[in-house]
Amino acid sequence: MTENPTPVILTELTGDGVMLLTLNRPERHNAWTLEMELLYNELFDRAEADPAVRAVVLTGAGRSFCPGMDISVLDGASSGARPWPTDQLPPRTRPMTFPKPVVAAVNGACAGIGFNQAVMCDVRFAAPGAKFAAAFSARGLVAEDGVSWILPRLVGYGNAGDLLLSSRRISGTEALAMGLVNRLCEPDELVAAALEYATELARSASPYAMSLIKRQLADDQTRTFAESRDAAARLLATAKRAPDYREGVRSFIERRQPEFAALGEPAVLGEESS
Repeated sequence: MTENPTPVILTELTGDGVMLLTLNRPERHNAWTLEMELLYNELFDRAEADPAVRAVVLTGAGRSFCPGMDISVLDGASSGARPWPTDQLPPRTRPMTFPKPVVAAVNGACAGIGFNQAVMCDVRFAAPGAKFAAAFSARGLVAEDGVSWILPRLVGYGNAGDLLLSSRRISGTEALAMGLVNRLCEPDELVAAALEYATELARSASPYAMSLIKRQLADDQTRTFAESRDAAARLLATAKRAPDYREGVRSFIERRQPEFAALGEPAVLGEESS
């Protein structure tokens, strides 16, 4: 009888509704493969559909987060082979389109597609010694997956140009100063700190409200201030019809922890599009 191989991504759901996803190829520093991408998309799809999941923490096993594509994939692509069915896969933007908060815990090397996935998370925690690099220009490639749109909005046009053009590596400390990272934690405390933050979101914030706010953050990047304000007014009217609004106000008045419904459960009549 053949034993099941160890999955390339490990999953663990805490009692508070936080799904920990761990990229799990430590012998290859969690380098990205097609198998990993397919499972990554599947796990995010399952987490979106599962009402028990209220937030996700993404990290890497061992000493690395994800240094980019596995060298075998890069070697095959550079020699003219086409092993990657790009036209058959969804865009690599899952943390952004996922309606629940995603926190990256960057524990080590974070480059290429690993860099992009971290950038697309809502919040980034990192160890001071973590190494970030876009890496595309050093491989003769362009800034992939829309990172040239996201990165200037995080760190400013000048810093984004520096990172994308030079492909230079920066530490977690420099990433914090640049605005790429939200919080630094010692390596042995990193995942616990990210889980604690995600747990606080899961316990105290309305899943429905967070999904609307994520939509606002994405949509408002291409709106004028007036358009953003008007869309917010429409979403606010929708939110006020949801049970979470009443529960949020009631729990505040009663000085207790709110008991918000899982995402998808609130009955909102006549929901309006933003």
